[in-house]
This record gives sequence, structure tokens and C-alpha cells, in this order.
Amino acid sequence: MRSMWAGLFVVLVCAGFSALPQQALAVTSVEERAALQAELDKIEKDIANNQGTLTDLQKQRTTLERDISILDNKIKTAQLQIKKSDVALSQIKTNISEKQSAIRAVDAKVARGQEALAQLLRRTREIDDLSLAELALAKNLNDFFQDIDDFQTLQRALGESFTEMAALRFDLSGRKVALEEKEDEAQKVRTVQVLAKQAVQNDEKQKQNILSVTKGQEKTYQQLIADKQKQAAAIRTALFGLRDSSAIPFGTAYDYAKDASKGTGVRPALILAILTQESDLGKNVGSCYVKNMQTGSGVGKNTGKVFSNVMKAPRDTVPFQTILDALGRNWYTTAVSCPQGVSYYGGAMGPSQFIPSTWMLYKDRLGRLTGETFPDPWSARTAIFATALLMEDNGADGGTRSSERTAALKYFAGSNWNKSSVAPYGDSVMDLTDKIQGEIDILNQ
Repeated sequence: MRSMWAGLFVVLVCAGFSALPQQALAVTSVEERAALQAELDKIEKDIANNQGTLTDLQKQRTTLERDISILDNKIKTAQLQIKKSDVALSQIKTNISEKQSAIRAVDAKVARGQEALAQLLRRTREIDDLSLAELALAKNLNDFFQDIDDFQTLQRALGESFTEMAALRFDLSGRKVALEEKEDEAQKVRTVQVLAKQAVQNDEKQKQNILSVTKGQEKTYQQLIADKQKQAAAIRTALFGLRDSSAIPFGTAYDYAKDASKGTGVRPALILAILTQESDLGKNVGSCYVKNMQTGSGVGKNTGKVFSNVMKAPRDTVPFQTILDALGRNWYTTAVSCPQGVSYYGGAMGPSQFIPSTWMLYKDRLGRLTGETFPDPWSARTAIFATALLMEDNGADGGTRSSERTAALKYFAGSNWNKSSVAPYGDSVMDLTDKIQGEIDILNQ
């Protein structure tokens, strides 16, 4: 029997729950990490230099050459942002690979430990089934007491193993959460890349338009600028599009934003810039239907593709039904955002992209601001007020450019707002804010 005890003890030690070896976590070398970081530092330095040049040019008088130079610098900065996002994405993918490797290592160690524990439990049950008299009769006295000592030792080891197993499972859970966060960050970086590429395309188009209209003639260009100052009527009647909400005239949207600004202290141009940015980027906004309130599963509105995670149940499905019942809508045919991957949920509503549980948190405050008994997430006016309220909570009412940019980043990335990989989103929102503020200034002349 003593040899059997020794064998079990060896199995337990071999399958022990010691800390994971460092090499299991190391996927890339120190040199590769250093090279990636050095490349990222250089890109950020180039971006800072270009932005400095851009600021200097914007301080000069309005000339054709200056505006062409500004656009050239903006294009160069946007291209650097794309390159920066590529490097950041590579770093994130490396981190994801490390987390996946660590999870596999923990899984393997848990599996080995479970087998050892199973053997110990089987032997424990065998010993428990024997009476002391049976054990004593089967052996001489010395062997009998030695077996009791061995058995007690293994029982202690069994208790320690259960404790270590629980710690390992907790560690595994933490690693999986960290992996999900990295995957979410990667999704944000990919969105930022879309932003940067759009910026390049838009600035190139604007540059070519200037060149084609003026053909290098400063006087003609100055006349073009003067003509733009007379476009208030056109700006006021231009349609302001909000995804999944009827388009409204810009002047109307501005009136809503002014009212929202009075209640929150957030600048109207910033409110409209956030909604414009979200509308332009939200390719999946409003493209799914929830079909099962118990599970949150659904389908693509246009594709019929089945998604198991259109909305998180019951956290969001319950308030979603409450909202639609109050508004007299059919939840089965009301579009919400689709999930952006198997690990994430969709379910965001309307132009301001609030999830149902968050909308319910803001419902009463929104009702006081808008005068609605039950605020409608799909109403353009209500969406503008909702965005203003969330931006106020994010600190946009501070009134500085820095506080506005930070609030925009929080609107987009939540607690990950200060990661360098999502910074271009804030820059893009502030560029849109400047553009919309210019149009507002024309309206107020």
C-alpha cells in the first residue's frame, strides 16, 4: 500500500499548480517589442511635428498657398495616423497572442490537476469505506500507523490542491477578461484606421477641388472665400443626416443643439460633430433585429444572418422591451446595432447609440430636458439631447478644447479613452467641430 501512496503523491506533485513558466507567456522577443515601440515613438514624433507645422500655417493670412499647405499637412498627418494604427494593431495582436497562449497553458495545467485530484478522491473513498479494524487486521502495527500518517498527509495535499485549483480557475477567468479587452481595443484601432483613411480621401478631394476651381489664381480664390460667406441660407437648409432617423435641415439640428447646450453647457458644434461622426462610421448601426428576448439572439436586417449576441439578455432585452412598449413600437421589427464580433454585443439604439440599460439610466434626466414623458431614442431631437447629456457627464462642459476632445474619446472608447490607438477619433471629432462651428458662425453673422 505504501508504494501506492507514493505513486499518488508523485502524480499530485507532477500535476502541481505552480505558477506558469515565463516562457509560456513570451511570444515575442524583447528586441521585437523594442522595435515596435521605437517605430511607434518615431511616428508619434512625426505626427507632433506635422501638427506643429499645421498650427503655424493656420495662423497665417488666408491665401491659396496657405490652404493648400494646410491640406498637404493634414493629408500627411492622416497617413501617419494610419501607419501608427498599423503599429498599434500589431502590438495588440501580439498581446492577444500572448493571452491566448497563457490561457492554453492554464487550461492544460488545470486538466492535469483534475486527473490527479480524481485519483486522490477515488483512493480517499476506498480508505473511507474500510474500518479501522479491517485496516489493522490487514497489516502489522508499524505499517498500519505508517499508512494512517500517509493517508492524513494526502488528505492535506488534497485540500491544498482544491485551493490551488480554485486560484488557477480565477487566474484563467482574469486572463480571458484581459483577452476580451484586448480584442475590443483591436476593434477600436480598426475603426480609427477607417477614420484616418476617410480623412486622407476627404482632404485630397478638397485640395483637388481648390486647384480645379482656382487654377492657382489668388484673386479668384479670394472671391471663392467671399462667396462662401454668403451661403448661410444654403447651410441652413442643407440636410443633417442621422442614421435611422429622418434627415432634418441643418438649421433645425442647430436649433435642437442650442436647446441641448442650454441644459448641459456642451457646445452645439461639438454635439453635432459627435452625431455626425457616429452616423458616418456606424456601418452596423441599426442593421439587426432582436428575435428572442430570452437569449438576445437575432438576425441581420438586410442579410438574414443569424447572430447569437444581438443584445445582452436580460440586462438590455428587458429594458429594450420596456422602452418599445412605452413608445408603442414593435421590438421584433425595430432595428438596433449588430454585434462587432463573437465576444461583443450589439443592441445600441438610434442616432446616439445608447444601449437600452444605459438609456433607462438617462431616461428621467432626458425627460426633464426634452419635456417628453418617455424619451424616444430614435427621435433626432432626443438623440441630440442624449448625446449632449452624455458629453456633459464626460466633462465636455469644461469649455476647453482639451476637455471636449477627452469627452469625445470617452464617448467612443469608454474607459480606454486615453489609449494612443484611439486618439485619431478625438482629432477627427474636433476637426468636424471646427467645420460645423464655421457653418454656425456663418448662420450667426
